[in-house]
Amino acid sequence: MATLFIADLHLDAARPDTTRLFLDFLGRRAARAEALYILGDLFEAWIGDDDDAPLGAEVAAALARLKTPKFFVHGNRDFLLGPAYAARAGLTLLPETSVIDLYGTPTLLLHGDILCTGDVDYQRFRAAIRTPEKIAELLAQPLEARRGLARQLREDSRSAMAGKSAAIMDVDPQAVAAALRAHGVTQMIHGHTHRPALHELDLDGQPAWRIVLGDWYTQGSVLVVGRDELRLEGLHA
Repeated sequence: MATLFIADLHLDAARPDTTRLFLDFLGRRAARAEALYILGDLFEAWIGDDDDAPLGAEVAAALARLKTPKFFVHGNRDFLLGPAYAARAGLTLLPETSVIDLYGTPTLLLHGDILCTGDVDYQRFRAAIRTPEKIAELLAQPLEARRGLARQLREDSRSAMAGKSAAIMDVDPQAVAAALRAHGVTQMIHGHTHRPALHELDLDGQPAWRIVLGDWYTQGSVLVVGRDELRLEGLHA
């Protein structure tokens, strides 16, 4: 058996093919796995656990049917996903940085946006919006107001990304090294950048690995890790 890692599905009612691919993945591939880790941005936008849109209910029901242990790390698009939805879906919520024992290798898991320190504007915005006070303020707004805010934030994000270089939106190598050192590990897995790859690093004279998960815009993407295997795979309908 293997452990599976996915991120950046950006599930949206406007992209039903991706939802179907994910539901098929849960029913087939994930059902045979030892564990499933979702490292953020499961949804294009999550406005609160009280959202009554059909997509959230459909995904929660499918996740709940999956008997494989399931873990979730918040992304920048779904950081409002809370314990009520997690309970409905059978998800275990993890902190934004977590270290797990992955077949004998301590491995740092995170969404990855905190590693993009070159994007100063985004980091300022992230710090401001992710406080408990701001989250409570957002969730206190009516659903329709939150839907409008989510649409506006997506438009703002697209406009901001159009004016930024690829280097700024990628991880900062120094931030990667600092995170590995801070957690005392030589392997990390993250998403966010949509640049799937296995990166071998030199960390203070010893080999280290940064494994980047792919997004699900044009196809699915999964990292498969077993006792004797580690590979990134594409998924197709």
